[in-house]
Amino acid sequence: MYKLNVFHLLFLATIVQVALALKEGECEVCIKTVEKFAATLTDDVKKNPKLIEAEFKKFCKGSKNKENRFCYYLGGLEESATGILGELSKPLSWSMPADKICEKLKKKDAQICDLRFDKQIDLKNVDLKKLKVRDLKKILNDWDEVCDGCIEKTDFIKRIEELKPKYMGKSEL
Repeated sequence: MYKLNVFHLLFLATIVQVALALKEGECEVCIKTVEKFAATLTDDVKKNPKLIEAEFKKFCKGSKNKENRFCYYLGGLEESATGILGELSKPLSWSMPADKICEKLKKKDAQICDLRFDKQIDLKNVDLKKLKVRDLKKILNDWDEVCDGCIEKTDFIKRIEELKPKYMGKSEL
């Protein structure tokens, strides 16, 4: 009877572990950002959680869009309300994979895994006239460009057409 109960407990623990594991496509911003950040670390920094936290704060200063929001949630920005950087730095110092780190972070703050990257606009095949002004502004923002004096949709389209050769290259046009 005792052996049967132990078996049931182990089986239940396995089911719970599988249920808590990340699904395909879940936590995409977290996983990509942690992998990108980990690739910037040197071997001596990877061994020290305090150095990892300092490097993460530097990394976050240059972040944009969803990566910036991820940094905010973890406490990597000065304006962050809370900080759970230890949940990132310690597992990174143990060489834990990014997806497992994100599983742990999800348990602390579920909104970390709610972040999704925006869908990229295929500029080769899209009719700019059919896009919304919000999407046209996003294209310019992704290129770190501004459109001074743009008021109407045609102004944004004209600016994007001017910058296309610079950002897409001659072969992609």
